[in-house]
Amino acid sequence: MKLKTLLLFLLSISASYSQQNPELYKITEAISAKNIQNDIQTLVNFGTRNTFSDTLSNTRGIGAARRWIKQEFETISNKCNNCLEVFYQKDFVTKKGNNRVPHDAWVVNVVAIQKGTKYPNRYVIMSGDIDSRASNTMDFTTDAPGANDNASGMAGTIEAARVLSKYSFESSIVYVGLSGEEQGLFGGAGLAKYAKDNNWDIIGVLNNDMIGNIKGVDGVIDNRTFRIFSEPVPPTETERQRKLRRFYGGEVDGISRQLARYIHKNTKTYMPEMNPMMVYRLDRFGRGGHHRPFNDLGFAGIRIMEAHENYTQQHQDIREENGIKYGDVIEHVNFDYAKKLTAVNAINLASLAWAPPQPKNVAIGGIVEASAKFKWTKVEGAKGYKIYWRDTTSPTWDYSRYVGNVTEFTLNGIVIDNFFFGISSVNENGFESTVAFPNAVFQN
Repeated sequence: MKLKTLLLFLLSISASYSQQNPELYKITEAISAKNIQNDIQTLVNFGTRNTFSDTLSNTRGIGAARRWIKQEFETISNKCNNCLEVFYQKDFVTKKGNNRVPHDAWVVNVVAIQKGTKYPNRYVIMSGDIDSRASNTMDFTTDAPGANDNASGMAGTIEAARVLSKYSFESSIVYVGLSGEEQGLFGGAGLAKYAKDNNWDIIGVLNNDMIGNIKGVDGVIDNRTFRIFSEPVPPTETERQRKLRRFYGGEVDGISRQLARYIHKNTKTYMPEMNPMMVYRLDRFGRGGHHRPFNDLGFAGIRIMEAHENYTQQHQDIREENGIKYGDVIEHVNFDYAKKLTAVNAINLASLAWAPPQPKNVAIGGIVEASAKFKWTKVEGAKGYKIYWRDTTSPTWDYSRYVGNVTEFTLNGIVIDNFFFGISSVNENGFESTVAFPNAVFQN
């Protein structure tokens, strides 16, 4: 009888901390490809959404587009008892010193905040871009439908808000349409500064830029693979932190890389049919996205996007030359694929917003002995903690051990020299924080 009781206890512990939460499966199933298609079509119908296009028309230009997006967020909020705080956040941009700015204008973001019940000042952000562009970025009158770049990301953000607004979360979720991306990441820079000025505690930024194309310019057709771009360490690290990395490691263990690993693991758990591809780079070669301004200020942020781009459909006037059809039109968007990547975002937003904060002041010891030792600060709302470790050449956390509600632990038989380590907080529902890489060393 005692053995049976013990086995049941062990099974309950395993179930509690395997992070197999049925609500996340429900969220993936609730994402609608049809809604995404309709929203992309609406955004395409505005003709051009160039940041410097018409702001007065009700049918054309970025002004009409952002008013429609705000209205959509407000409609969603009305259906969840005003659960979203919807507002414009804007900054004035001038021609001076900006060679992609044709005239002075307001760069306006549309923000919708779903406040957390326990940690209202902790935010996880999903962003898409409102603006589009023609071949010449200074041309703000030519049609630039921007169906994939980036109506797909914007539509995905709206759809995530529709689905997740039906739930309540401990931390806050921000759904945002950013402007000015094509002219110099102005919208992201403005919101990042706003977050810094208002002391937001940002868990992570999930920037979605082009999530609807499955046929690459290289001829590859793939509706399961997507890329997660993340920088290795924050640009804001101190000289002391840089020097410590030389001796203790952590060259690829910054906060954005941990966010990328979190998304990779969660996707493989709940959407095993998908193939998340972590790319060890801030963004595509020599190019940029709207997560970068957040990274610049020390926030964790990554870019989620399709794996195979088609450059004939990016930043191109609509035309046909030598039998090749150019232009970012809606016919090239795969709505089922956009649905999948929207679901990737939604389950990770939910997981992060349901999870406790990550441990702070994580210290590691065990030099010149056959054990790895850890100490960390207790986290409010954590039921327990999980120690992760991996080979130094592995991109993902490959081993883990749940250690219960303690603030120090020793992994016997594990040589500290041969692995990298981290610790996450786990709550009573099995939701985990991102992994915290050790930030201190203690003597045995």
